[in-house]
Parts: sequence; structure tokens; C-alpha cells
Amino acid sequence: MMNPLNRRVPRTRSGYTLIEVLVLVVIMGIAGAMVIPALGDTHILRVQAALRTIVSDITFAQADAAAFQERRAVVFDVNTNSYRVIQVPGSTLDVVANTIHDPTRPFGRMGADFTQDEARYGETRITSVNFGNGSSSLIFDALGGPVSAPDSNTPSPGGTITLAGSGSSWTISVEAFTGRVTVAQDAPVTVP
Repeated sequence: MMNPLNRRVPRTRSGYTLIEVLVLVVIMGIAGAMVIPALGDTHILRVQAALRTIVSDITFAQADAAAFQERRAVVFDVNTNSYRVIQVPGSTLDVVANTIHDPTRPFGRMGADFTQDEARYGETRITSVNFGNGSSSLIFDALGGPVSAPDSNTPSPGGTITLAGSGSSWTISVEAFTGRVTVAQDAPVTVP
């Protein structure tokens, strides 16, 4: 008769076999190979964030002008790679005195400075702005329609803003009369 205390207890495994470890390493290597190239595409996402910010601020300026029945403008500065959304109380555009306050933005100003905020926008650059006659300002009248000057009721001819970054170029177009905003990626330039 067998003593119950002398029974053999099956051994439990306390580790992984070499094959299991190798399979795990191979799976991790494949996953890493798929993730690392995707991380390189984050620069284009920063350029797209800049595009969305500009489109959002143009739309805000237009809606704010109509809501308050007051003129608003988006004033671009290609040299400083920035823009501001401002109120237009008179016949001049005063970026310093009339920038709309926004506590959620850096320095509390409505607009963006792509050079100072490279962490968010990467190396995005405003390469050109033209709203008729070389103007770098998009002005909305009290009804939200684009006009050609701060004190004018003449409709704006519309215009474009071109941004570049991460090897691509994008154009934001603002239509005359309606102020409708569209965005298109420019064709890549091939160097012979």
C-alpha cells in the first residue's frame, strides 16, 4: 500500500523555454519595425496642425464679425512667421492694440507664432500671403464678408496663404464674397 505522503507531486514549470523567448523576440521585432517608420511621419502632422489652426482662426474671425456686427481681420506677417486675429474699430489695422484676447493661447493673444511654437507646429513656415494688391490682411465686414480694406465696403478679391514644412506645401484659399475657406496640397516640385 502506498503512503499518501509519498505520492509524487507533478512539477510545475517556473520559466520560459528558449523557443518561447525567441518567438517573443521575433514578434517584438516585427512590431517595432512597423511602428518606427510611422513615427517619422509626425512632422507632417505638425504642418497639418498649423493648417487647421489658421483655418479655425479665419472661421472664428468671420463668425465673430457677424455675431458682433463689427469688423474683424486676420493679419499675417510672413517675416515673423506669425499672424494675429484682431478687432477693426476704425480705418487702420493695429495689431498691437486690437488683438483679440484668448486666455488659452500663448501670451493670451488670438493667433499663432509658428517660429516660437515649434514644439506644436514643427518647422511650418508661412511662405506667402496675398489678399489682393499684395495685402497680407484678411478683413471681414460686419456681416462676415471679406472686404478689401478696413474702411471699405468693396468686396475682397479673395486670396491665399501658402505654408510649407516637412517637404510639402499647402495653400489655404479664401473665396471672394463668401469667405469660404478651402485647403489643398500643392504639387511637389521635382528638381531635374
